[in-house]
Amino acid sequence: MLRTLFGVFIILHGLVHFWPFVLSRALVEYKPEMGWTGESWLLTSLVGDSATRLLASIVYVLAAIMFVVSGVGLFTRAQWRSPIMLASAVFSAVVILAFWDGRAGLLVEKGLVGFLIDLAIVFLLLVLKWPAVR
Repeated sequence: MLRTLFGVFIILHGLVHFWPFVLSRALVEYKPEMGWTGESWLLTSLVGDSATRLLASIVYVLAAIMFVVSGVGLFTRAQWRSPIMLASAVFSAVVILAFWDGRAGLLVEKGLVGFLIDLAIVFLLLVLKWPAVR
């Protein structure tokens, strides 16, 4: 039962990564309270706004796919589930950090909760070696 709940949680966590994709592709009209501004403290000054948005749309979708695959791996008890989940969490955390706009406002909307979830997954897998996901 715990494995199923965690698998659903992991898949839902992955699907949330589609929101920055929606914002980066301007599929909805942007409003400041939506969170991600399309700017990156790390990349915008290096590659420009449009390249940053394109890269964000690619990496956020990739993170979503990785989490969904690892969640399915939990359901099927696949042997590769833990390494994929670990890679997903690390990749997602790096992406969230890289595409943060560098401003302290609206941190939750900009991915702070997702970042903390990623860190918790890494902790569960590496430190606790949690049996529900092994």
